[in-house]
Amino acid sequence: MPQLSNKAEHMPASPIRKLVPYAEAAKKKGIRIFHLNIGQPDIQTPDTFLNAVKNTSIKILEYTHSAGTESYRKKLCTYYQRYNIQLDPADILVTNGGSEAIQFAMLSCFNAGDEIIIPEPFYANYNGFGTAADVRVVPVRSTIENGFALPSISAFEAAIGPKTKGIMICNPGNPTGYLYSRKELEGLADLVKKHDLYLLSDEVYREFCYDGNPYVSVMHLPGIDNHVILLDSISKRYSACGARIGALISKNKAVLAAALKFAQARLSPPTFGQIGAEAAIDTPESYFKEVKAEYIKRRDVLVSTLNAMPGVFCPIPGGAFYAMARLPIDDADRFCQWLLESFSYNNQTLMLAPATGFYASAGAGKNEVRLAYVLNVNDLSAALECLAKALQEYPGKTLV
Repeated sequence: MPQLSNKAEHMPASPIRKLVPYAEAAKKKGIRIFHLNIGQPDIQTPDTFLNAVKNTSIKILEYTHSAGTESYRKKLCTYYQRYNIQLDPADILVTNGGSEAIQFAMLSCFNAGDEIIIPEPFYANYNGFGTAADVRVVPVRSTIENGFALPSISAFEAAIGPKTKGIMICNPGNPTGYLYSRKELEGLADLVKKHDLYLLSDEVYREFCYDGNPYVSVMHLPGIDNHVILLDSISKRYSACGARIGALISKNKAVLAAALKFAQARLSPPTFGQIGAEAAIDTPESYFKEVKAEYIKRRDVLVSTLNAMPGVFCPIPGGAFYAMARLPIDDADRFCQWLLESFSYNNQTLMLAPATGFYASAGAGKNEVRLAYVLNVNDLSAALECLAKALQEYPGKTLV
C-alpha cells in the first residue's frame, strides 16, 4: 500500500473538531449538547448580505478575478477607512476565508524550514497551516495569570534564531480574547524592523473590542509597511462563516504579487460570497452595536459564573468572543471527552475545546479549556450549570 506524505502524517487534527464523533454519538442517545467549542455565532447574518445574494440577477456563475472582484476590493477600501486604514484596491487579495489568507501568506513569505514565532496559546489551525507550508511554529508563552498579555519583547528576542522569518499575532485574540495595546504592538514593530521580519496579524475580530479599549491595527504602526501582512475574514464580522470570504492585505507589492500566483492556481474566490460581502459593507452601525452589546452581556455572564465555581479561574477577555478558563481537572482532553461520553445533567451536556490544542509546547494547557460564548444567555447559563455539575462529578477532578 502506498505511503502517505510526511505532511499528512504530521498534520494535526483540529482540537476544536476532533471530539465531533463523541458529540454525534451523544446526540443519537437524545442528549442535547451546548456547543461552546467552536466560534460559530448564533447571531443572525445581516439582511444586507443575504438580500444581495437572494436578489442577484446572475445568469452565468462565472469565475471572478483571482484577486477578487474589483468592485468588492474598492468597497473594502471604504470599510477599512472607517478604522483609519488607508488602502488601495491593489493592496487587497480576496481569499477563500481567512484560512486561505494565512496559507497564502506563509507560502509567499517563508521557505521550507523557516520559523515563525507565535505567542501561545494561539488559534489551533496556525499549527496546521505551518505544517502544510513546512514552516516551524516557535511558541512564546503567555499566561492565564495576567490574562494572556503579550509576552515580553525579551522573550521574543530569545526565540529569534537564524531561521526566524516572521512573527504572527491575533488581535483581538483567539483563543484568549486578549486585546493588544498600542504599546505592546509598538514593541513588536520595533522588533520586526530590527531583525527584518514579517509581521502577520490576524485581525478578524476587530468589531468586538470591549470596555472602551481601542482596536489598534498593525497597519496603524508607522515605518513597517513592507513588514506587515494583515489577515482578515468576514466570517465573524457578519456572522457569515459559511460564505468563505477573507482577505490578505499588504503594502508590500512583492508579497501581493507572490500571493496572487497562489491565488491564480486556485482560480478565484466564491462569487456569491463576494456579492454578499460587498453589500454587507453597507450594514447599518446599529447592527454592530446590538451584536457587540450582546457579546458583552454573554461575556459577563460567562466570566462571573465561571469564577464563582470552586477552583475555576477565567480572566476577563478584552475582545472577540472566546475565553480561556483554568479548571480543577487532571486532563482537559479527557474531561472534554468525558463530558460527551459519560456525563449529562437534565439530559444535557456541553462541548468544550481542550486548551492543549492551542499550545505548541508539549504538556501546556492540560487543565485549561476554551469556551466560545456564541450562544444566547439562556443557553449559555444552562451550559454553565452543566459544567458546574460536571466538575463536581468528574472522577479526575483535582483538589481546590
